[in-house]
This record gives sequence, C-alpha cells and structure tokens, in this order.
Amino acid sequence: MHQPKAPYAIDYETIFQFAPVGMCISVDRVIQSCNEALASMFGYDCAALEGQSFQVLYPTLDEFLRTGDRIIPIMNAKGCYSDERIMRRANGELFWCHVSGRALDPQHALGAGVWTFEDVSEKRPVTAELTPREREIAALLVEGKTSKVIARETDLSPRTVEMHRAKLMRKFSASTSSELVHKLLGVSR
Repeated sequence: MHQPKAPYAIDYETIFQFAPVGMCISVDRVIQSCNEALASMFGYDCAALEGQSFQVLYPTLDEFLRTGDRIIPIMNAKGCYSDERIMRRANGELFWCHVSGRALDPQHALGAGVWTFEDVSEKRPVTAELTPREREIAALLVEGKTSKVIARETDLSPRTVEMHRAKLMRKFSASTSSELVHKLLGVSR
C-alpha cells in the first residue's frame, strides 16, 4: 500500500523550536541548545542559556548537586527520568516544574540527553518559604514516596525525613500527610 506523502518535509529544528514545552539538549548537565519555550519559562534568552550549567535553573547549588546524584541511578537503570521539582527563574521566582529527560547514550546517564520542562505552577503554586531540603522532601512526597524511601534516596535518617515532613505540615497547615500532599499538589479537598 502506498503511503501519501506529507505536504512538507519534516524539519526537526522547527519542531524543536516550536514544541509546546521547554526543551533542551544537554551534555554533562550543560545546555547545548534550547528552545524559546524553555528560555521564556525561565526568563532568559536562548543565547544566555546555551553553554550554561543546569545549575542556573535551580534554587541552590546544593539542590542541583543532590538532584544529579538522585537522577544517576534511575537513568542508569531506565535510561530516562521524570519528576516534579521546584526550579528558579532568572528573576529569582521559584516555581514547580515537571522535568523529563532521556540519555542519548544509556551508558552515560548524565552525558548527552534530551530534556523537557513544563511549568506546572498554575496548578501548583509555591505558597510557602521552604528550605532547600524541604523543597527536596516536598518533591519526593508528591511522588508518593514514603519516609523510608525518601531517607534512602537522600542519605538521611527516616527520623530526619519525618522532622522535615512535620515542618512542611506546619508551614502548609496540614493535619495529615495526605492533606500535606494535596496542598503541595494544589488540590483542594
């Protein structure tokens, strides 16, 4: 059976530039190329981001480093990674962002990769001042992880994770862990 020809040639550069989500190509966590959606989401020009470490998109250096450490074993096992985390715009504003990535070489998890970023702050605004560790714990709670799993992934004791969870519950005026997760997700009950 003969396939009808597309009315135009597929131009992957145009697709990349006009994708409805922020996209970039990175090598060793350094942005090689990004689209306008990514640049505008973070408040930069594309040229200002290209050649920059992903570190400029994180609230702190520590969060950048810890996230990289958390991503490596998952990328090594699956070849891809996805989560929701708090990121930082050029003006310092913090926002929730859904991040997904795939290694181009499964043997080198954070080598060359394709990453997408989607601003989810309309559904989930950052409503409390959180420490870097609280942001990390909040992101893992949103993924449905238990304190024991979070402790293992962050090299903290379960008791320390529980302490951070309790602080988050106070900051979000949540009386249960379930209510905290709903508030972190921006879901009204």
